[in-house]
Amino acid sequence: MFKKLHVVLLCALVCGCGNRADTAAWVTDDLGDSIQVAPSANRIISLAPSITEVLFAIGAGSRVVGRTQWGDYPPEALDVESVGDGLRPNVEAIAALDPDLVVFYRSTANEHAVSQLGELGIRSISLRMDELQQVARVARILGRLTGDSIAADSIADSFEDALREASESARTATSRCSVAIIAWDNPPMIIGGGSFLTEILALAGSDNAFADVAAPSAEVSIEAIAARNPDRILTLGIEGIPDYARRPEWRVIEAVRKGRFVPAIGSQFARPTFRAVDAGLDLRAALGDCS
Repeated sequence: MFKKLHVVLLCALVCGCGNRADTAAWVTDDLGDSIQVAPSANRIISLAPSITEVLFAIGAGSRVVGRTQWGDYPPEALDVESVGDGLRPNVEAIAALDPDLVVFYRSTANEHAVSQLGELGIRSISLRMDELQQVARVARILGRLTGDSIAADSIADSFEDALREASESARTATSRCSVAIIAWDNPPMIIGGGSFLTEILALAGSDNAFADVAAPSAEVSIEAIAARNPDRILTLGIEGIPDYARRPEWRVIEAVRKGRFVPAIGSQFARPTFRAVDAGLDLRAALGDCS
């Protein structure tokens, strides 16, 4: 469904309408700081894999001169120099690449680096991207900062349309699975309602068994998982049956005993992304009928 967005982006670029003057000269980031839109950013360092994806998706990939070690999508991003981790980054390594814009993930861990770059006269912006609705918002902001608002707005609008369409389709699903997302087994860690993965499950026409947990993740007991009695267990980055399923304490969970594991493989399950709609539709097929 969302693959059509690449056609939208291509049309915008071919028409030569990727650049326009914005009436507002400033944008406000998620630290509350105001960032001047002009001049357009041409040497960008992205310190979040999700941000890197957005920059490439809106056609600004050629301007990305630095990424984190986890910025592995699209494949072309791997040709960009890594500056290490995105949290508490190496400011010297960043400055050495002579960027005119550094994009941070909004975190208190990064505030000192933001301050240091400001002292060096390097423009930066801090953006949250924890929910699917924030993907389009971030794309629009980066479109303004790169001077490609029309292309960015087009792909953001199409993503929001696809998200609405998939959500409406999912709400009418006749078979909804209750799914526990196991992030770690010792101690047991589940994904809660505060994670975008709960949104992807909703796009798949299913429900997170721990949606009432407000945090993105939480430590729980095996007995708590058994009490929720999920129809399926979603495993992150694990093909097949996980090792913990063979341990006797885990077999109190019916879905474990019956081997009802569904793997979530790929970085589309590791971060909010324009690929979320397709991820949800693929997951719907993988979860099967839980009626």
